[in-house]
Amino acid sequence: MGIWRNKIDLKDVQKLCENTMVSHLGMEILELGDDFIRGRMPVDHRTKQPAGLLHGGASVALAESLASLAGNFIVDSKNQMCVGVEINANHLKSTTKGYVEGISRPIHIGRTTQVWETKISRDDGELCCISRMTLAVVSKKRN
Repeated sequence: MGIWRNKIDLKDVQKLCENTMVSHLGMEILELGDDFIRGRMPVDHRTKQPAGLLHGGASVALAESLASLAGNFIVDSKNQMCVGVEINANHLKSTTKGYVEGISRPIHIGRTTQVWETKISRDDGELCCISRMTLAVVSKKRN
């Protein structure tokens, strides 16, 4: 079970992501390990820039999606949620085809903040992007 608050079924995660940017960009959540979440995204017409390379914003969308999902799987979802407050990314290598795969791991899991690192690699295993995201843990409003 690792860091996760509850047992999480990957089919439920995919359902949660339907009709969101995650599904629009073709992202798939592949695995929840003891302390990580792993997903992938195609490098295709949805995720390329006009020059034919993977768009940096698509890489950031993958990183934010993985980190945000993971952060929310740790908190008490009835009373709390995680929202992004900052994200940065270094784009290290380009890619033009196939898939990129991201793995997010926590750097810090606190009561009010979380920090996640996401490493994104190309099909050949080469690191193409590294990102760090800060999440705020906030109370859900009750009406």
